[in-house]
Formats: sequence, structure tokens, C-alpha cells
Amino acid sequence: MKKAEEGGGAATSIPQQQLQATPRSRPHGGEGGAARARGRSSGHLVNVMMGGWSLLLGSLAILTGTLAEDSKWGGLYPRESGSREVKSLDGLWNFRLAPLHDPLKGFREEWFLRPLSKTGSVISMAVPSSYNDVTQDKALRDHIGWAWYDRTFYVPLRWQVDKQRVVLRLGSAHYNSIIYINGVAVTSHEGGHLPIMAEISSGLRFGKENLVTVAINNTLTPSTLPQGKIIYHNDPTKYPPGYFEQKLDFDFFNYAGLHRPVYLYTTPQTYIDDIVINTDIDGSAGIINYEIFAATTEIGPQSEDGVGCSVKLLDKEGDHITSAMGCVGTIKISNASLWWPYLMHSNPGYMYTLMVAVSDAFGVLDLYPQKVGIRTLGWNSTTLTINNQPLYLRGCGRHEDADIRGKGVDYPLIVKDFSLLKWLGANSFRTSHYPYAEEIMDMADQEGIMIVDESPAIGLNGFGEELMKRHIAVMQEFVRRDKNRPSVIMWSVGNEPRSYEPAAKEYFSAVVNATKEADPTRSVTCVLAVDKHTDLAGSSLDVILVNRYYSWYSDTGHLELIYNQTVNEFIEWHLLHNKPVMISEYGAGSIAGFHMDPAFTWTEEYQAELMVENFKAFDTLRSKGYFIGEMIWNFADFVTPMEYNRPGACMKGLFTRARQPKMAGHLMRMRYWSLAQDIHNVTIPKGVRSPLHIIT
Repeated sequence: MKKAEEGGGAATSIPQQQLQATPRSRPHGGEGGAARARGRSSGHLVNVMMGGWSLLLGSLAILTGTLAEDSKWGGLYPRESGSREVKSLDGLWNFRLAPLHDPLKGFREEWFLRPLSKTGSVISMAVPSSYNDVTQDKALRDHIGWAWYDRTFYVPLRWQVDKQRVVLRLGSAHYNSIIYINGVAVTSHEGGHLPIMAEISSGLRFGKENLVTVAINNTLTPSTLPQGKIIYHNDPTKYPPGYFEQKLDFDFFNYAGLHRPVYLYTTPQTYIDDIVINTDIDGSAGIINYEIFAATTEIGPQSEDGVGCSVKLLDKEGDHITSAMGCVGTIKISNASLWWPYLMHSNPGYMYTLMVAVSDAFGVLDLYPQKVGIRTLGWNSTTLTINNQPLYLRGCGRHEDADIRGKGVDYPLIVKDFSLLKWLGANSFRTSHYPYAEEIMDMADQEGIMIVDESPAIGLNGFGEELMKRHIAVMQEFVRRDKNRPSVIMWSVGNEPRSYEPAAKEYFSAVVNATKEADPTRSVTCVLAVDKHTDLAGSSLDVILVNRYYSWYSDTGHLELIYNQTVNEFIEWHLLHNKPVMISEYGAGSIAGFHMDPAFTWTEEYQAELMVENFKAFDTLRSKGYFIGEMIWNFADFVTPMEYNRPGACMKGLFTRARQPKMAGHLMRMRYWSLAQDIHNVTIPKGVRSPLHIIT
């Protein structure tokens, strides 16, 4: 046992336990497929994702179950077409927890073989949502380990008659998951923020009731993204036997559950597996380069001459513009409507639809509507551009976080949040600190809001080989999901790593290079927080993003120091790396309705006055030509772990958790609209004004 960092000799951290199980190969390719066989002898183990560490918190038992291959590609988002049908499995599922000190009970007793209601007491659980805040049960809110979901569903007999391929897709499950259909494990997945997909055609009972079961484990370790560790407290005078806690390397609540929509969808046996879109501009013309990957359920990627591809390009109103043949091709549109960011053009977020078809000699086999925004990105030592125009990012950090549903996808909340972003005059945000739901990303594409798309690698340390492989795999999976989105202008491989550690230089060089290999069309960054002279990650990045909280975490209360400290800091970052720089976090906490004059920490006045001093520094830096943006922390207050230094939440929001503006929200609105007027000559809406006397 390794001595823990916390608790001295009274605590120990838990070593990773490795399951000796090898996934069976699957005789199919493309988006995925059902496990074809099931082993139930006592010698078989449940395969629980890469590394097999998820059965922490209990002794390693001999389990019965089924081996299932990891899902490494979530497939195209489920969209209906002339060849595809989509069925939602959202709603109320049955739910139960594994006992805290017997986490393997569900596997040992094979809960996946029958409805959970027959294994013990269950409650109803909303999908999508986090499971933590939907009851009054503290044990559920704070649970660490395995949780189990199930529900029944029907699939129509006609799907079998029509020989449809049936796919199950979960938008995400935090953190590790195993998915069963009718008692058979069909796939597993490591990571909490990317889609999980499995072909399940062969395991279904068409025209009859089927059972889907999902086991989820939210335990975090030094080799997961994000990282964490389990600490056992061994002092019997203070703690009962077996007492442990989950330590986190981040300051937001570790919400868990089925956070995003769950779908069944159909495709033909030969189907469109993936589409890659790259766009460019040539004067007033728009260029769409596309590549279509077809697959079949049995032989994988399709390359026979008998199957071909074609595309039709539709404008925003659905009118036909042009067509093309071939699985690889280029479309050039004269006088194209380009994808522009909000307030940078009178028609932001313009999206075409590329209707992709795969056909054989007998006709069309599969159709998929792929949204396309035509734009081009560029960067050099001072500038980030879109459509050859320089960018200045006006935005914020955010979280997927709201009352009751936690990180669960909520459509009214998505609409509200984008309405507030546009009310602010913001043109961008960072998906701090993990990939956001595809439904949120769809809205960003549609509204012209630019995204710095961030991986779940927050606060990294250690930088070992196992972590590097996991990080690269996540970036490849992440890039594959979001590669076609015009809103995504930059990849962030992580936030606030301990990049002063000697291994960080080689580590980030490898991760950034792998990301650029997966997508050479976008710049790559990592959000830095260590001292510029000890950081070893910046040399690998295209753009330098830095978090700084002057007069909050340092020199608290001394607002007069912000200007010089901020200006000097970012001048030095640029001189050190000769790359564009921007501030990706700054700010202060405030309790809504708490006021003092003169301003004092935690008052709305202090938060606002701190912002004003930062604005002065940003304006000076912007005049130098290499400072490309400002993002405040945070868009809205969000829940944190229980800590003595926070009142249940991070209070740095421009808005409360209920999405009501603080003084800071009104102030930021004035700032961002004034910048938009100065840079893009937009008209400031009526009612945009300084709160109280802060700006003169």
C-alpha cells in the first residue's frame, strides 16, 4: 500500500486492481455490433473497460458475466432520414446502488440477467440526469462505486422483417460503464463525456419485450481522466473499518449517471459509418471537401465497387443547390453563405445540409443528413483568424450544471443558456472541463457561438505512460465526435496541469501531436496555470491560454495591483513563446445580494470592481496585437464538493445557478457589447448600461 498524501499514516491510497480478462473479437466492423456469445461459467470475469480498475472498493471476486469489447467510436449522432428510424429510451428507468462496501454484489448475483426490481428494492431515476440530486438521500448524493439502471422496451417486428441493423447509443455514462441487452454485455466504455454505441441486432427479441441494463462506476483514479484517488482511513480511533473517501483533483461536483439521451436507431445492413468534412473559402466561393465511409454489419468498411456514394447539398431553407458523386469529393459553391460567429456578421451560424447517400445497383441503401458550416481557420504567432478575419474571443468558462438534474441534458436550459450568452454579447465559451453534450454543440453551431473544445484532463499530474495512452485515446475519440462542427475553433487538451513536472514536456508534446494528427485544421491549446518560467507544456501549443486570479487567490483585496500584474504576465507569455495569448479564466466570487461599500470580498461590488481593473489591462494588451481574447470564470454559479471555503458552490458566476444576472452579468454585458461595437461596428441594444457607478 502506498502512503497517502492526505491523513499521514492513518490513510492509504488504493492500488489499481487488474482484471485478467481479454475481450472477444467481434465479427463486424463500422459503428459497432452485438456480442455474439455469452459465457456464464464461474471462471469468466466481467470485462470492465480499459485497465480494468473499476472494481476498486472491494476484494476482487470471481464474477460471472459476459466479455464485451470497449466502445471507442460513438457513431454518427442519431438522426432520422429516409433509411433511418430513431427511438428514444429517455424517461424513468429503474435504479439501485451496489452496497458501498460490497461493490461487486451486482456482478456476483448477476443483476443484469433479470429486471433490477427482482434483485431488490429499486427507485425511479430520470434519464437523462445525474442521479445525485434527485432524492433526499445523502447516501445516493455522495455514492462512490457501482450504480445500476434498467428499463424494458419493445422493438417492432418490422425491423426484423426489413433486416434492419439496430444500434443502441448512450450520449454518455459517467464514468465507466457496462451495457447489457437481455442479459448479454454488448459493450463497455471508459470515460464520462463521450458517446457509447453498440450494434444489438442479434440480441433483440423483435416484437417482444427487451431489457437494457447499464452498470456505471464513478470511481476516479490516477489513471482516469479526470484524475482522483481513493483514500482509506485506517485509524480505528477516528474511522470505522473500511472507511474511505474519493479525493478529486478538481473543484466541481463529481456528478454521475446517464447524463445524455439514450437512443435506439436503425440503419440498413450496409450503412454510412462516418463522414469527414473540411471546408475552405476561395474569394466569395465556399469549398466543401468530404469523405464518406461506408460499412456493413459483417465485413467492416465497405470497399467493393458495387457500393457507391453520392451527396446533395441543401441550403438553410432545404432547397437543393448542387449534387456530386463519389465517396471522396469536393463541392464548390459560388457566392457561398459562410459560417460566421455571432455579432461578426448579420447572418451568423449559417448551416448547409449535406444529404449523404450510399447506394448499390438496386438503389439507395442509407441516407444521413450532415450539417455543414463553411468557414476556414488560421493562426500565426499573433493572430487567430476565421474566414481570414482576426478573432477576438469574448466569452466565459462554463459547466454542465443545474439544479436537480446536475449534468443531465435539459433542452429548456440549453435554450436559456444560449439566450444569456447572446444577451451578454459573448461570441464564445470553453467546454470547461470536459466534452459537452452534442445537443449543446448543435446549438453552438446553429447560433454562431465559437467553442474551445476541452478534454476531461483537468489538474493532471504524474504524466506516466498509462495516463498518456488514455489521454491520447480520449483526444482521438473526442476529435472524431466533434470534427465536423464549425463552432469548434480550437482543441484544448486539458486545464491547469502541473506542467512544471519534468515529464510534462514529453507528455504534452505527444498528446498535442496526436491531436494535430487527428485534426490538422484547428489549433491546439492547453489551459495553463503554473508559473511561465517553470511550465513545460507551452512550447507544444499553438495558442497560449492562461488562468490568472489576481486580487482573489493572490493579493486578495488589492484591486490596484491587477493592471500591472496582468499586463506584465501576458506580455511575458508572448515573449517567451511568440504565440497568440489570451486569458481563459479570471474573476472573483460573489454572493448574490451581498453588498458593501467600499467593496469587500464576496460582495457583488468586489466582483464587479475586480472585473473593471481586468478590463483596463485587457484593453492595453489588445492594443499590442497578440492578445486574442478574454474569458471570465464563470458563466453561472455551480455546485462543488463539500468544502469549508465554499458555500456549496463556486460563486464566481455572472449569473446565479438559477440563471439570474448578478451585478457582474450586467457589467459584462456592457463590456462585451462595447467590444463588439468597437471591433465589428454593431449597434448596442437599448438597455445595455453600467450597473450603478462602477464604470464612469
